[in-house]
Amino acid sequence: MTTRQAGRDLDTSRAHSARMYDYYLGGKDHFEVDKVAALLAVEANPSLPVVARENRAFMHRAARVLAQEHGIRQWLDIGTGIPTEPNLHQIAQSLAPEARVVYADNDPLVLKYAERLMRSTTQGRTAYVEGDITDPDTLMSAVRDTGVLDFTQPVALSLNAILHFVIDAQEPYAIVRRLLDSLPVGSALAINHCTPDYDPETWNKVVEVYNSAGTPAQVRSHSEVSRFFDGLDLLAPGVSVCHRWRPAGPTDGTEPKDAEISLLAGVGIKR
Repeated sequence: MTTRQAGRDLDTSRAHSARMYDYYLGGKDHFEVDKVAALLAVEANPSLPVVARENRAFMHRAARVLAQEHGIRQWLDIGTGIPTEPNLHQIAQSLAPEARVVYADNDPLVLKYAERLMRSTTQGRTAYVEGDITDPDTLMSAVRDTGVLDFTQPVALSLNAILHFVIDAQEPYAIVRRLLDSLPVGSALAINHCTPDYDPETWNKVVEVYNSAGTPAQVRSHSEVSRFFDGLDLLAPGVSVCHRWRPAGPTDGTEPKDAEISLLAGVGIKR
């Protein structure tokens, strides 16, 4: 099932973060304008492809933890991006075939590939809605209209690599609170977010590239990212550099340096 907001057309006149992210991951679903902007960003920070891979690895680990340790069976993934396997529903349904996932993004190109997000198990369900995180009420209305999620049961709100594209003037903390208020007790919030804490000069340059490309961006400090979890029970190890949040393999000194990743991650439970 897919839904689309009226009047939304594919804009290839300026770069889009989802398509730049596709370039970082080595995908083919982007345009020249996205490639140009992505190359400038990589010139400013050559680690961006590694950051993109660690972002997805965190999403997979967080989904596993929530499914296996907290019994979550429903996800709302906002800022889905262009599908890259394994997608969230594939991870969730590999652990719980009855899992339900609704994806949301504001780039019409993602809609074009949404059928990849619909390949659910027979026991579970998936849906895609086109919506913008900066308009949470409209987005949540579209999510409810799918009928996929049961809002009497816990839902994991997945906001990976999206909140650094919501600047302070758009009130990101109020947006996250509004989204969480729509979800029942026992629901979860999973976030990762770029930070300037370890290499401010480099990340200021990256932000400048995105701003110049027409995509406003804002990196945030550890304390600013932690604020998104106010009132929630943070799972161990709290808000930490992405690759250090419940790492899947041993930490033997060969893992990336914190400054190379500069992506903070955390998961909290609504009580």
